Amino acid sequence: MQKTLISTLLILTSIVSFSQIKGNITDTKNQPLPFVNVFIENTYKGTTTNDSGYYELGVNDKKSYNLVFQYLGYKTVKKTVNVTEFPFTIDITLEEENVSLDEVVINSEENPANIILRKTIAKRKENLEKIRDYKANFYSRGLMKIKDAPEKFLGQEVEIDGLDSTRSGIIYLSETISKLKFLRPDRLKEKITASKVSGDSNGFSFNNAQDVDFNLYNNTISLGNEIISPIANNAFTYYRYKLDGVFYDDRSNLINKIKVIPKRENDPVFSGYIYIIEDKWNLYGIELDITGKQAKIPVADIITLKQNFSYSETNDIWALISQSIDFTYGIFGIKGDGRFTAVYSNYEFNTDLSKKDFGRELVAFEKEANKKDSLFWNKIRPVPLTSEEVTDYIKKDSIRILKESKPYLDSVDKAQNRFKLGNLLGYSYQNSFKNYRFGYDIPLNGIQFNTVQGFTTKADIFFRKRYDDFRRSFNANASLQYGFSDKRLRATGFLSYKFNNVSRAFLSLAGGVTVNQFNASQPIRPFVNTISTLFFEDNYAKFYERQFIQLGFSEELFNGFRLNSSLSFEKRKALFNTTNQTFINDDNDFYTSNNPLNETAFGIAPFVNHNIAKLNITARINFAQNYLSYPDSKFNIGNDKYPTLVLGYEKGFSSTNSDYNFGQVKARVSQSFTISDKGRFNYNIRAGQFFNADDIAFVDYQHFNGNQTHVSTAGNYTNVFNNLNYYTASTNDNYLEAHVEHDFNGYILGKIPLLNKLNFNLVVGAHNLATANNKPYQEFTIGLDNIGWGKWRFLRIDYIRSYQNGYQGDALVFGLKFF
Repeated sequence: MQKTLISTLLILTSIVSFSQIKGNITDTKNQPLPFVNVFIENTYKGTTTNDSGYYELGVNDKKSYNLVFQYLGYKTVKKTVNVTEFPFTIDITLEEENVSLDEVVINSEENPANIILRKTIAKRKENLEKIRDYKANFYSRGLMKIKDAPEKFLGQEVEIDGLDSTRSGIIYLSETISKLKFLRPDRLKEKITASKVSGDSNGFSFNNAQDVDFNLYNNTISLGNEIISPIANNAFTYYRYKLDGVFYDDRSNLINKIKVIPKRENDPVFSGYIYIIEDKWNLYGIELDITGKQAKIPVADIITLKQNFSYSETNDIWALISQSIDFTYGIFGIKGDGRFTAVYSNYEFNTDLSKKDFGRELVAFEKEANKKDSLFWNKIRPVPLTSEEVTDYIKKDSIRILKESKPYLDSVDKAQNRFKLGNLLGYSYQNSFKNYRFGYDIPLNGIQFNTVQGFTTKADIFFRKRYDDFRRSFNANASLQYGFSDKRLRATGFLSYKFNNVSRAFLSLAGGVTVNQFNASQPIRPFVNTISTLFFEDNYAKFYERQFIQLGFSEELFNGFRLNSSLSFEKRKALFNTTNQTFINDDNDFYTSNNPLNETAFGIAPFVNHNIAKLNITARINFAQNYLSYPDSKFNIGNDKYPTLVLGYEKGFSSTNSDYNFGQVKARVSQSFTISDKGRFNYNIRAGQFFNADDIAFVDYQHFNGNQTHVSTAGNYTNVFNNLNYYTASTNDNYLEAHVEHDFNGYILGKIPLLNKLNFNLVVGAHNLATANNKPYQEFTIGLDNIGWGKWRFLRIDYIRSYQNGYQGDALVFGLKFF
């Protein structure tokens, strides 16, 4: 209680001490106005009001200031204030703007809004390129609330920190203060000088300028989906426009208020208003909405983007000074909302920045950035906290101190570690103060079926230990599996140690006895194989037994270059069917053998049992990889503009059967990128060459992911042939595999009447496989994705036609995306 009182007094004292020019902004009905821009005229030094209409503008000198109070939909107010003491209070009342069409000459032959938009679009690129580079200060605040949450979901209690007795409350509150550098077209570097997260002692917020860099002068912006800007070159394909009226700003600029109306409701587009300056054709402000369905963010209901721009005579530039992203969401009965606020200030335009000032590090933290106290934050924070946010910081910081104490952690552990009847299938014991946890799990998905083991059940034992918040950790796992038909208990174990969270260096040791598919990629999921086998008598999955011990090491040696290596000793044993059990028995059908080379070769092994040592070395190269630097951590961000290259070497040696020794070099290149508003293109190309491999074991062949079940759980199909037998194309020679797929993401179907109501996506693909001594195999696919209802879009259907030295066959594949 004493600490809470002291914290409260410190915050209140700091507000009084550091508030310079402050006040409340209301409308004519005395209602507070949130997100009002307050700045010094002809500068980019300013702030915005909080949700309660309260503002604080930090200034250093006692002198006269020309203040501007700007809010979309209201008349801009200018006030000259003579600051003689601090804090200096000035309250403002804003009147609604008189938006009318009196100033507009209506041409009955053409919509006046279309004329304005054509001129704006024509000048879009010129206005975009006015800013070649800039430096600026940046403030970001993220706030997420839950308005309502069920007490239980699917019979399980829903426990969420931060909720009160009404099942509502703030679940996330964070702030950052940063310095930005930008160079056209897309280099943005951020140095975070202060970071704060409510209830988190580390305080490393993930709010950053990269995530809210929405420039509508570009043709598209990335907001979940690639969203078409209302002033894009092709905007008239997606939008209709209406001139709602005009008004004059404080500089006597004529501002056109344009209503933005989507032509089709499911297109990746906005609706709402944009404000355009006559003759200059710059954006003055925006108030735009987009649905979660349009943005391909199913959990979101509505997302609202607001931006305000300010003019500087010195630079002759209208620059973004504030932005808010409001959203509502709902999933699993949980409903809530939130806001991400951004304020840009102290711009320096078109300086001497060049490419040499930018590397691949996008975000970095200053030392002790997360250690700033409340006095610092209340002095520098450009947008004041609301009383609710102040309370959340005080409450959660006090609770955090309590929750990090040993007595509290011990008491929580004592309650949670108590064994209950419901823990029969899974139990964990934890010591939160010492950061370790162990237990067991008997997963329901461990109940599977295959013709080699029959029904199987599984139990996992685990131990986890964290040595600090970011860097070192130790994991130990053991898994037991019993096959009821072959009456075998098999066990595997895995140990791993992570040395740090920057290069993410891992050392691992694994071993045991397991049943593996011949294709290590496991193209048939256990659940799919169980259904396919028991209900349709299609036992496509083929297995062998592997006894092994394996040492592994992986690390990112430098940015974008990760090395993975393993050395193993293996004992391989051929397996045979042990059961004919089925749920639907058709006398005309029977299970095929477990020999992938010959489905009628019952009792004949596909290879000679043997021992072998294997070395695998793989280098993964992400070209031009960007990253975020956090203290003691590094988070890599893929770069769509460049592919990923994987180079590998595999060596089998010291085999008890000398014919089974071999070598293989292999390479893979893949990439996924958006093509403006026309969807997303993916490709994946693999190639390899074996050496001294004429008579190697079939286990070590290069196998290709086929699909004979007509069901897929893959997100996309750039690593599978959906109408190919699992093992007929396997090779121990050279090979080339290529997949391309394009998801039009509504670009085509969204323009077809009636079909556009369904919100389906058209997907097309082509797949090719070339192996030594075989004719090339091709598949061509066309499908519909995003099938479902409401927020639940989990189904995809594809039609496939395959060729190999002529037409081979057709197939339908049903993609399930909830696995």
